[in-house]
Amino acid sequence: MKATTPLRATMKDVAALAGVSPKTVSNVVTGTVVVREETRARVEAAMAELDFVPNLSARGLRQGRSGIIALALPDLATAYSAELVHRIVEAAHERGLAVQIEETATEPAREKELLSRARAHLVDGLILNPIRMEDSVVRYADRLPPIVVIGEVEQHRTDQVLIDSRQAAADATRHVIARGARRIAVVGADDRGEVATATSRLRLSGVHDALREAGLPRDPTMAVNRLPWSMAAGAEGVTELLARGVAFDAVVAFTDSMAAGALHALHSNGIDVPGDVIVTGFDDVEFSRFTSPALTTIAFDRRAFAEAAVGLLLSRIDEPDAPPRSLTLSHQLIERGSTARTPSGHPR
Repeated sequence: MKATTPLRATMKDVAALAGVSPKTVSNVVTGTVVVREETRARVEAAMAELDFVPNLSARGLRQGRSGIIALALPDLATAYSAELVHRIVEAAHERGLAVQIEETATEPAREKELLSRARAHLVDGLILNPIRMEDSVVRYADRLPPIVVIGEVEQHRTDQVLIDSRQAAADATRHVIARGARRIAVVGADDRGEVATATSRLRLSGVHDALREAGLPRDPTMAVNRLPWSMAAGAEGVTELLARGVAFDAVVAFTDSMAAGALHALHSNGIDVPGDVIVTGFDDVEFSRFTSPALTTIAFDRRAFAEAAVGLLLSRIDEPDAPPRSLTLSHQLIERGSTARTPSGHPR
């Protein structure tokens, strides 16, 4: 006797078991319409019982879409990138989308390849994090598919999600000044046109804003930048500052990874934090709470950031001719042990 293959459950089967309409099941699957939590729970329980697998690819083909978006970040090895990728994938999955992930580093050709895939409808749209507008495909491409830029590059061709990096860096610098710092070293700082990233330029400008407000001079010997921005880069940067023989009582690092490396180098050289030098980071990644001492840092809601990026991209896919939009998310300074001293310079 010939074995029969079990029939695959359909949306109608799920709807019948859950006591709802097939349209409601579709809304739960696609996330395009808000469904009451009680109803969603019934539908999801029915899907689990019937082992229902939604055919998102067929739905996408009917709409002329792949159901895949691409995400390109400069450096996937950093803690910040890992946390951001997690949040963007989470936000995409909630909308029934798969995510293709690419590392672009400083190679514009990789952005161009992703652009070609989008034009060929292999992906529905792109979320890009260019490090410099001068090198990005966003600047010179004659026709752009749906794209959302994340990060600080200054452009007006596509939708963008960012935080105010200049203001945030100024806030971090004001904080160390309020804690008594007067000789502020900056790790990640570089405004040289041929190598500086958009983020480095803006954050250095923010540091300069705060120094100017406080009547403190700029000192180029207090700035150092090693690429890529990693813990090793932070440690090497502080080691270089010490080798220069410059005296500093604070370090403003442009990422938490570099700040962690700076802490290591300071400890290795017998320099107490926060007693001798205070340190700030940027991004509030998970490990910043667990360094010794814990890092003072700039924080922003990465889930909200990811939701905004994916949401803007889907809107752009649906309305390709709409004017570009830019969303700037708020930030806050989280004070921890690495700057825990009084304005007179004494540890708390």
